[in-house]
Amino acid sequence: MLSPAPPTLSDGTKVVDLVNVNTREVQMRALSDPELYELEMERIFGKIWVFLGHESEIPNSGDFVTRDMGSDSVLVTRDKSGEVHVLLNLCTHRGMRVSTLDAGNTQIHTCIYHGWAFRPNGAFLGAPVEKETMHGKMMSKEELGLKKARVTLYGGLIFATWNIDGPSFEEFLGDAKWYYDILFKRTDKGMEVLGPPQRFTVRANWKAAGEQSAADGYHTLTLHRWLGEVGNYSKKGEGEGSGGDLSPEMYGVEVSSPHGHALRCIDLGRKIRRMTGLDPDVLSVDEKLNALPPAGMTKEMVEQLKRNLTPEQLHVQTSMPPQVGGIFPNVLFGFVYIPQADGSVVGSMTMHAYVPKGPDKLEFVNWIFAEKDAPQELRDKMLRQTIQLFGTSGMVEQDDSDTWPHMTLAAKGAQGKKMTLKYQAVYETGAPKGWPGPGIVNEGFTKDDTQWHWWLYWRQLMGDAV
Repeated sequence: MLSPAPPTLSDGTKVVDLVNVNTREVQMRALSDPELYELEMERIFGKIWVFLGHESEIPNSGDFVTRDMGSDSVLVTRDKSGEVHVLLNLCTHRGMRVSTLDAGNTQIHTCIYHGWAFRPNGAFLGAPVEKETMHGKMMSKEELGLKKARVTLYGGLIFATWNIDGPSFEEFLGDAKWYYDILFKRTDKGMEVLGPPQRFTVRANWKAAGEQSAADGYHTLTLHRWLGEVGNYSKKGEGEGSGGDLSPEMYGVEVSSPHGHALRCIDLGRKIRRMTGLDPDVLSVDEKLNALPPAGMTKEMVEQLKRNLTPEQLHVQTSMPPQVGGIFPNVLFGFVYIPQADGSVVGSMTMHAYVPKGPDKLEFVNWIFAEKDAPQELRDKMLRQTIQLFGTSGMVEQDDSDTWPHMTLAAKGAQGKKMTLKYQAVYETGAPKGWPGPGIVNEGFTKDDTQWHWWLYWRQLMGDAV
């Protein structure tokens, strides 16, 4: 019996051949091809775990928000028992969207077209004029409910997949979970969102943003050079060469995953020395945590870390803590320190999703978080400063969202689509001595490995024979 062939595009190109494993190159057409986009909606967003939001966005029974899983609109709901559901936002009668709202509260979701009604768990209630049985008798009410995704909550984050019998969420995260726990499961009460997520549209292919979210540190040196030159971020006189050099910030530990997840772990000792004037080499774990609490926490909260993290995780948190990275395929997170004019430090906790809206359009969605028991004054500062830096009008995002459309346009050119994205700066170091965490770990100046593993997993998902 012949095995099914891997997918081939209409011009005869095999999808797997778009990624050259030997030379670590990706053909530019991957950022523009409409055929690829349709395959991605089936093979990536239709199969793996997709981030949709946080449970604190729907705290009450009947609360719901409307989100997207690839090209499909879904309802994220909470029922009377408190369970969270993810439902295809498509009426099982004639295909109208069940809800056209961004968010709301209701115990009955009613389609405006013919009035079919559904519970927050997706169960079909009935149609108007019940005695006439307008839903027919060919299918039972149980068969007419909304299509349901498989859901998991992780540190309050909501993930869902259409692959009902596929890998578990823990299997999907793999070794990266050990590091993500340091960020998302570090406190007793967990995180909550600071208001609805911000959103704006970018005329770019989602992968231009998605692959950058896989811990691309290198672009910070050039695209975000101003971070080393302006105001409280200025590093003039600290770098190698003329003022504002960010290259010292590019050294650290990077973690790659066979599933495309990625983390950049940045030297905390350097930050302690710069921001507090203390010598990190003579400080204990407790003294480091008190000198510079993790981004988004106060000194009064650090005791919770010992209850929620292992000693090995605390070692990483107080030496090379994860601060930026991504969750495949389209999520970026940042838990970063923002210096203040008075010498203090405010943490930022944010997550971005780059939601595909077509081969050359994405929706940038930005969530801002705080720990639930963080003081109100700290929450207010975190919200304001995160919006200024990483929000839809933030200084960092103005830089990033300018490059992705140019890349997408270039990928449409007759010659441009034949060119390649290159990931040829390769780590040759391995993990630091005594590093306790799992995964593909390397130390030193940032390289291309994390993004390359992102593309390798994309190739695997897109190229597998069905």
